[in-house]
Amino acid sequence: MTLYFMNNNIKYIGLFIIIILFGVFSLPKIYERVVNSDITDSNRLNTNERLAYLTISDEKRKAPDFLLTNQDSILISNDDMIGKVYVLEFFFTRCPDICIEMNQNMKLLDEEFGDSNDFGIISITIDPNNDTPSILKKYSEALDVKSQNWHFLTGEKDYIYDLANIGFNIFANQNSNFIGGFEHQGYFALIDKDGYIRSRKDSFGNPIMYYLGINDINAIQQGIGMLNYDIKKLIDE
Repeated sequence: MTLYFMNNNIKYIGLFIIIILFGVFSLPKIYERVVNSDITDSNRLNTNERLAYLTISDEKRKAPDFLLTNQDSILISNDDMIGKVYVLEFFFTRCPDICIEMNQNMKLLDEEFGDSNDFGIISITIDPNNDTPSILKKYSEALDVKSQNWHFLTGEKDYIYDLANIGFNIFANQNSNFIGGFEHQGYFALIDKDGYIRSRKDSFGNPIMYYLGINDINAIQQGIGMLNYDIKKLIDE
């Protein structure tokens, strides 16, 4: 019995020594990282690093061409956005869930950059049968959009779906099994002044491609926060 307790005591003493050693060697390093803000996630950009280009066969990828009608019944094309940094999304006005959060987040960008001639927002509906220019106008007014640089666009349905699924590779589909009748990815695309799709890199050095337009409770840094920072970088390039 005495030997049993002695062995247990030796184990506890050994464990205590390991804990002490861990604290002595590790905690100062952890403290130093916190003080120097050296705690990063996979989507955090080095302040000196340029945003990545999306490439296909080593060729920098431009945003696909588009020509659609905005909420004021004015034709808007990708050429109209040359010289501007802009953020692009796919949404629909009757969306009961993620579009609400996406456009509340997009509004934060508009409030930050909307008065700048170097910035714009393109929101393309995936429900063009309902989302006419007049409906989009009412939607923008309900959202209290004051900027002249935020265009809500509509057009022919097949054209828009090709633009989303093939042009940008951002999934959109009509699906009666989903609330609202449509399903789509809640991504924002970031395009530079020359029309190239840009993004930061992940921890493996690959472009993240798109930014999440809704908040992720598991993310250290939200997509909208990354965009705010990255838009500034592109405007200043």
